Amino acid sequence: MASTKEKMLVIVESPAKSKTIKKILGDKYTIEASYGHVRNLPTKDLGFDIENDFKPTFEIMPDKKKIVDNLNKIAKSMDKIYLASDPDREGEAIAWHVRQVLKVPDEKIYRIVFNEITPNAVKSAIENSREIDMNLVSAQQTRQILDKLVGFKISPLLWKKMKNYRLSAGRVQSVALRMICEREAEIEAFVPVEYWTIEALLKKNKLSLSAELASIKSKTGGKDAKIEIKNQEEADKILEILKKADYKVSKISTRDTKRNPQAPFITSTLQREASNKLGYGVSKTMQIAQKLYEGIELGDDGAVGLITYMRTDSTRISDEAKAAAREYINYNFGEKYYPKTPNEYEKKGKNVQDAHEAIRPSYVEKTPESIKKYLTSEQYKLYKLIWSRFMASQMASANVKNLTIDIEADEYILKSGFSNVVFDGFLKVYRDDEEKEIIEFPDLKIGDDLKLDKIDGIQHFTQPPARYSEASLVKALEEYGIGRPSTYAPIITKIQTKGYVEKIEKSLKPTILGRTLSDQLVEHFKEIMDYKFTASMEDKLDKIAENEAQPVKILNAFWKPFSKTLSDADENMDKVVIDSGVKCPNCGRAMVVKTSRFGKQFLGCSGYPECKTMAPLNSDGNTVIEPPKEVECDEKCEKCNSDMVIKQGPYGKYYQCKNDSCKNRKAIVISTGIKCPKCESEKRDGELIQRRSRYGKMFYGCSKYPDCDFVVWSEPNGEKCPDCGSLLVKKFLKKGNKIACSNKDCKFEKPMEE
Repeated sequence: MASTKEKMLVIVESPAKSKTIKKILGDKYTIEASYGHVRNLPTKDLGFDIENDFKPTFEIMPDKKKIVDNLNKIAKSMDKIYLASDPDREGEAIAWHVRQVLKVPDEKIYRIVFNEITPNAVKSAIENSREIDMNLVSAQQTRQILDKLVGFKISPLLWKKMKNYRLSAGRVQSVALRMICEREAEIEAFVPVEYWTIEALLKKNKLSLSAELASIKSKTGGKDAKIEIKNQEEADKILEILKKADYKVSKISTRDTKRNPQAPFITSTLQREASNKLGYGVSKTMQIAQKLYEGIELGDDGAVGLITYMRTDSTRISDEAKAAAREYINYNFGEKYYPKTPNEYEKKGKNVQDAHEAIRPSYVEKTPESIKKYLTSEQYKLYKLIWSRFMASQMASANVKNLTIDIEADEYILKSGFSNVVFDGFLKVYRDDEEKEIIEFPDLKIGDDLKLDKIDGIQHFTQPPARYSEASLVKALEEYGIGRPSTYAPIITKIQTKGYVEKIEKSLKPTILGRTLSDQLVEHFKEIMDYKFTASMEDKLDKIAENEAQPVKILNAFWKPFSKTLSDADENMDKVVIDSGVKCPNCGRAMVVKTSRFGKQFLGCSGYPECKTMAPLNSDGNTVIEPPKEVECDEKCEKCNSDMVIKQGPYGKYYQCKNDSCKNRKAIVISTGIKCPKCESEKRDGELIQRRSRYGKMFYGCSKYPDCDFVVWSEPNGEKCPDCGSLLVKKFLKKGNKIACSNKDCKFEKPMEE
């Protein structure tokens, strides 16, 4: 650590980390934030010279000039400056850019990285500071240049050829779009195949068990043949025999199996599990995890970082964390719950970087229940998921006994199966919803007669592949080796905000615009849209980071064939207009799909500007849709307990009772998840919810109204002002978005993070 007389500055990416790090390092250290990148390639041109080895030119971003000036002002009086941006390539690049804009000698500047914001990790990082890793910076810059080449060169071509649509292409996002479009094509081409199963309910005294027809006995004494029933006629013939048959237990077999715990979370598995168990989208999961990583106020303990860095593809766990888990498991559950040798997990997926640890709790003793009162509901649920998965990953396997009963009926064999968890092991802390508790096996022996109580034939049809959800798309991207933990959420967000994909319930469905764009890109940019090519580029970026490849060679190898592809596409791509098949009701000309400047798709008359007819559009691109008059929901009326429906009024949606004699209405409450500061100070549990004034203006008021009248007129971001303690709110302005204090007398403001 530094001497007591030295003045030290630590520059982090996000101000949310500042309190947590300040508490660890003390008053000798000044903590400031760069709010992410301070420099970028120019927005108006490429920003690098292709003919001069792709040499980039960076400029300070307009909204970061005040931040850079402030950092320089503070840095001048400091003896040491530590750059503490995130421990990945992007963080390394941010540190390098900050160093480039600081007007202080390089020998004063140090790079530090930590995987978790704990006293040991932060202090160790300062004691082991290093130079900026220019290999990591080069890998990040190469990715940035590649992405700019694709976007900056293909997008203008799309604007020219598809001028009705505000389209853009991305090196990775366009491949993700292709995956979604190809899955949709598979679904449309799928032809269902009919098949039947037969299930019987059998009894012996008070015992009843269900069994399913499995096979037909071999007439030669060989292996029984698995039975397949293709239609109702075949099912009825078998049912006729089975209804008259005698049922006898012919075989009882048991098998002991082990269920092993899963590895601790990496970014992609956390996103999938949060989607499956909590219903959170990929972006929401990462936003909550970011807060947990940066630090949560835990009463007298102050700000505490609760989890390790959440952008990782490694399942590796530190020896210190393993030891803490072992101690906790042995003390709280008993030694039998800890394995004889610690569990190890192999790297999975393509291009695993293994740069830092898996996602785990920073302090195993801070159980979810012990800190629940300090967390929002969403933070608690995600933290519990991370804590439980990590603890389970370090625990002993579960022992399961499986019982299979074969039942003869005429020439057929039916099977009934049971599972009994005889030792729960890791299931003690991480049990799937479908996991059953320990049950008793039926008391049967070979030769026992069973009585048929009920038997049915059940018709089925094979199902098409499911549409991708956000979570399953991340899994597919990971399996192909496309993208990185830090890019999954931005990719999925971008293809939705651009209007290429829409989310229907939890499924991602391409819009007609997205499918048209994907078809054009696949036809004219085969290599860019190729899964293997995109994955191989990730491998090349990894080699740059490991100093095993030269950026200029990789960029030249990409640019030369790509420039020819661009030229060919410009010559061969036809101008595209998406005809909806709908005629304009006013002039009779074709209605075509168009895109508004906000990315919303609609039908517009092809005779524009002479005819300005417009109509709303659904995702299929061929049906004009009217908003439904009412939508069924699960809500019950608090006055008469009748079902309620969702209706659309001039000021938004609301609930209305279906009972004509009641017709009770109530607002649909949209919670921000942020505690009301007035209620918090008076020890009540109010939270801020979205509301509308009688004039239709949106505002945020306390859920305890009228008992509490607290309101803010802009959306709060969950943070408090460092100057006066009031809530910070989001301000969306023409001159730039920012975070500002809700207290009109306070002048605090800062740029809004991208």
